[in-house]
Amino acid sequence: MKAYLIPIILQLVGVAVVIAEIILPSAGLLTVLALSIFGYSLYLVFQEISPVAGIVFVAADIIMIPTLVVIGIKMLARSPVTLHTELSSKQGVTSQSSELDRYLGQEGRALTDLRPAGMAQIMDKRVDVVTRGEYIERGTDLIVLAVTANQIVVRKRGDGREH
Repeated sequence: MKAYLIPIILQLVGVAVVIAEIILPSAGLLTVLALSIFGYSLYLVFQEISPVAGIVFVAADIIMIPTLVVIGIKMLARSPVTLHTELSSKQGVTSQSSELDRYLGQEGRALTDLRPAGMAQIMDKRVDVVTRGEYIERGTDLIVLAVTANQIVVRKRGDGREH
């Protein structure tokens, strides 16, 4: 049993070094160190115990190392090392400019053909707009239907489907 102790300890140290590689930027040095530790452990088992025991260690490594690394990563996600802050609209974080919301429901005129994107003049400003897929000719009166994903969505005014 004592002969197995050092290889088993080396295997556990190797797993710890692999998990450390995930946390610490080492440019792969910790990976090389972990592979060296695993290799030396297997060398000790094959040379000092028996080839059968070495094959058992290799099989155990193939199964246990990925499993332990996955468990380590999951434990790492809950540890204080990781960032637990998330951004949400409840905290006032938005990816869309609040300035665009003032265009909602406003009327304007197409400055270019909208195929379906183009330029329009709305509230005396030249803005990029899109339609919901339809083609609208230059000079057509428009109404802003939605402002979503930093896009101003327009439709031809007077087609009866403004809302």
